[in-house]
Amino acid sequence: MGGALAVTTADATTWAEANQRHLLAAMVEVRAAMGGAGAAAPPEEPWGEGLAPPALASLCAAFGLSPFERRILVLCAGVELDAGFAGLCATAGGDQGRPYPTFGLALASLADAHWSALSPEGPLRRWRLVEVMGQPATPLTASPLRVDERVLHYLAGVQHLDERLAGLVEPVAVGEALVPSHRVIAERAGAAWAGAAGPPPVVQLCGADGASKRAIVAAACAALGLRLCAIQAEHIPAGGAELEGLARLWEREAALSGAALLVEADGLDPGDARQAAAVGLLLERLAGAQALAVRDRWRPLRRPTAAFDVPRPEPDEQGALWRAALGARGPQLNGRVAELAEQFSLGPAAIGAAAREALAAEVAGEPLGRAVWAAARSQGRARLDDLAQRIAPAAGWGDLVLPEAELRTLRSIAGQVAHRTTVYRDWGFGARASRGLGIGVLFAGASGTGKTLAAEVLAGALELDLYRIDLSGVVSKYIGETEKNLRRVFEAAEEGGAILFFDEADALFGKRGEVKDSHDRYANIEINYLLQRMEAYRGLAVLATNRKGDLDTAFLRRLRFVVNFPFPDLAQRAAIWRLSFPPEAPLDGVDIARLARLSVAGGNIRNIALGAAFAAAAEGGPIGMGHLASAARAEFAKLEKPLNEAELAGWG
Repeated sequence: MGGALAVTTADATTWAEANQRHLLAAMVEVRAAMGGAGAAAPPEEPWGEGLAPPALASLCAAFGLSPFERRILVLCAGVELDAGFAGLCATAGGDQGRPYPTFGLALASLADAHWSALSPEGPLRRWRLVEVMGQPATPLTASPLRVDERVLHYLAGVQHLDERLAGLVEPVAVGEALVPSHRVIAERAGAAWAGAAGPPPVVQLCGADGASKRAIVAAACAALGLRLCAIQAEHIPAGGAELEGLARLWEREAALSGAALLVEADGLDPGDARQAAAVGLLLERLAGAQALAVRDRWRPLRRPTAAFDVPRPEPDEQGALWRAALGARGPQLNGRVAELAEQFSLGPAAIGAAAREALAAEVAGEPLGRAVWAAARSQGRARLDDLAQRIAPAAGWGDLVLPEAELRTLRSIAGQVAHRTTVYRDWGFGARASRGLGIGVLFAGASGTGKTLAAEVLAGALELDLYRIDLSGVVSKYIGETEKNLRRVFEAAEEGGAILFFDEADALFGKRGEVKDSHDRYANIEINYLLQRMEAYRGLAVLATNRKGDLDTAFLRRLRFVVNFPFPDLAQRAAIWRLSFPPEAPLDGVDIARLARLSVAGGNIRNIALGAAFAAAAEGGPIGMGHLASAARAEFAKLEKPLNEAELAGWG
C-alpha cells in the first residue's frame, strides 16, 4: 500500500500512531473484501491502554454507523489515502473508466450490505460523511462517492474547524481565572448540562458584560472537557435550507470535536423579530450543549432552558482585578483602587484594557492616578456614546452665578459622590440597604437659568463624564418601550460611572395622582421605573424640569437633592455678563450696569455676548454696546418674546 499513511514498525506509543494503525487495519480489511492484495486482514493490534478511542471508532459511535456504513466510509477514505484503491475500485466494478467507489460497488462487494445506507436520512448522507458527486441524470448507485474533507482529516487524526463554518463560527479560548461570583455561575451552568437526563438545556446568560458571559461559558465547557465556539446572532441564516445546512454542519462538528456552541445575541436589534426567530429555531434544532448570551431574558424556547443573570464583578472583585492588572504599580495608587472599583463597574476585560492604557500613559509622563482614572472613564464610554450626548465639561465653580444656598447644595452633591466609597463601604452604610444608594437630584428652573452649566461643573469637579439624555426622545407611545430605553441607558452608564443629565424631564412627569385613563396609569409606571433605576444607580442622575409645580410630593421625597435655579436678579445678571466676556475679548465702552438691566436669563446673556462678538469680528473691531443691542434684538426674536426698546436705551 503506497501513499500518505506511513506506518511505524515500533510499538504505538502515542494516540496519533495508534490511530494510524487502526485506520490502516480497517483499510486492509476493505481492500481484502474488494479482492485486493492480502486475502485476509491482519489481526488488529491491541489498543493502547489509557489512550482515547481511535477516530474511526469514535465517529461510528457518534453517528450510529452500521458495519456496512463503516466499510463504505473506509472505502471512500482509502481512495484519498492510498493510490491503489482507485484501481481496486475499477477492477472490482469491471470498468477501468470508473476508478472510484459507488453505492453499487459497495452493495456488491462489502459484507452486511443494506439499502438504507443510501437513504438521504441515513447517517452517511444526513451528516455529509460522504458526498454523492454524480450528475442529476446519473443513477444513485452509479454516482461517485467522496469522503468529506473535514471527515477525512478527522479520521487521519487532524482536528480543525470545518472551513464552511470558519467564516461564521469562532473558536473561543479559555481565558484567565474567573472572579468568584462568575465562577459560581460557570459551575451552575456546567452542572445544568452534566445533570440533564435528555438533551442538555440551553444555558441562557443575561446581562450587559458580553466578555464575562463568554468567559463563563468557556470555563463551564473546559470543566466538562468541551471546546467552545461562538457565532454572532446576525450571522445565522433566517431560515429554510441555509439554516438547516448550518444546523447539520454544526451538529457534525460538535460530534467530531466535542464542542458546545455559544450564540451571542447581545447586539441583536430587539425589534428584529425575524432574526430572533432564526436564533430560536437554531437553538431548538440543535441537540448538544448550547448557550445563548443576551442582554435581557428571552421568551421560553421549545426546549429546556437554564437562565442565569451575569452581573458585573462586585466592587471587591473589581479591586482585585485592578491590582492584578496593575501589577507592581498598583501600590502606587494607595486608596485609588477602591475608588475605581466603587465608581466604575467594569468587567475583567475592560479593567485589563484600562490598566494597559494607564501604564502606557504613565510611561509617556502622565501621573498614574490620573491616567488610570481617565482610562477607566474611556472604557466605560463605548455603549453610552451610542445612546446619549456626551458633554465635555468646560466650566468650573467660578462660572456659576447662583444664590449661596443653591451653591452649597451643589457642593454637597459633589461631596456625596466623591466620598461614596468611604461612607458606603468603609463605614458600612452600604451594607444596610442595597436600594436607595443612588444619588438622585432634581434641577428645577426656567430655561437658561444654569441647569446644564451646573451639571457641567459637577462633572468637571468629579472628573466624570457627563451625558445628556433627552427624555422626550426616550419616551415611547408603545407599552414597555420607554422602560427598555431607560434600562439600556442606565446599564450602559454603570460601566463608566457617568453623570446622567435627563433634560426635558417634563416629557415624562406630571401630576401622578391625576389618573384619568390607561395612558395616565402607564405614565405612572414609567415614572416609578425611572425612580427605581435612579435609586439603584451607583452614580449621579440629574433630572431637569421647567415645571417643578407639576411634580407631586411623593415624587420629590424619592430624590436626595432638589436644587432650584431662580431667574437671576440684577446683581446676578451683572455677574453673568462679566463672566460672559473672556479676558482676551476686546471691549469698547461696554457698560455692565446697563446690560444687567435687560431682563434675561443666563443662557440668553451668553448667547447675546457671543452674537455680539461675531458681529464685531466681522467688522474687524472691538465689541461695543451697539453690537450687543443688535444681538439682544436677535435673541428676543428667536424666542418670539417682545423686547421693550426702552431697556436698550443708551446701548448705542
